[in-house]
Amino acid sequence: EDEVRLLKRELDRAWSSLKLEEHRNRKLPPLVAASSPEEYDALADRSASRLIEFLRDEEIVTVADYFEPALRERLGQFVPEETRNFFWIVAHYDPTPLYSHFYHWFELARMDNEPHPSPVRQGALLYNIFDSRNEGTATGVEEMFMHAGLYDDTPRARELVWIMLAQRAARATSGLMLHGQEFDMEEAVDYAGRWTPRGWLPDGDLVRGEQHLYLRQPGYGTSYVTGKFLLEQTLADYAKQVEGRGEEFNLRDFFDRLNAIDSIPISLGRWELTGDDGLVPGN
Repeated sequence: EDEVRLLKRELDRAWSSLKLEEHRNRKLPPLVAASSPEEYDALADRSASRLIEFLRDEEIVTVADYFEPALRERLGQFVPEETRNFFWIVAHYDPTPLYSHFYHWFELARMDNEPHPSPVRQGALLYNIFDSRNEGTATGVEEMFMHAGLYDDTPRARELVWIMLAQRAARATSGLMLHGQEFDMEEAVDYAGRWTPRGWLPDGDLVRGEQHLYLRQPGYGTSYVTGKFLLEQTLADYAKQVEGRGEEFNLRDFFDRLNAIDSIPISLGRWELTGDDGLVPGN
């Protein structure tokens, strides 16, 4: 019930924020999707460079040498309009929001290039690595980077961030209903499609495939949004402690310290960052 409440809150917030963003941008020309392989490749190249430069120049996180290669391995390619799924619909307008989510590829590259000194944290964990820490962080930074100024010169792209959050919240909500036997698969597919803005989730097979995965790994489907919430809570708690000591909050220091802790559950990362074990099971 707590997760349903959180997911529906994020779904409402994404939709309302999108409508406000569209109103703000109403006099600007609309985004135009890449219509050829050449256009997509050029757009992808600009977006990748822009993201890396933003992270470095705006002091968001210390950009390691392996960040850009890890990103450029996954830029994607042109997909004909009639066969694009949700994520490639978004990416053909501007892949920067999707590339922000690819922060989790930086984290996997860190495991290879800068393994944690603790043997417990050096490799993939026994549970799925892409849970509330990694997928939650990847989803959280989509919005955090936006608020930090990533799209100041392309305000229409901010709309894409809210659309992606709405899709994930709708998908997660329908998945919870499916787990609880309140929806069957087709009802879950229909709900996710109806609550994804602009009708950009027409591909029922995409939702079915994802929901089958999440049925096999309970908690994975919701972790994108619940992990985002836990990351925001961790950032808030950390910042409050820093300012309480009379120090100035530094965003790069926060992300660097989170990265140094590595890919352990976000509740444990929060404990290590703040000393607060309130989210740790059993406490």
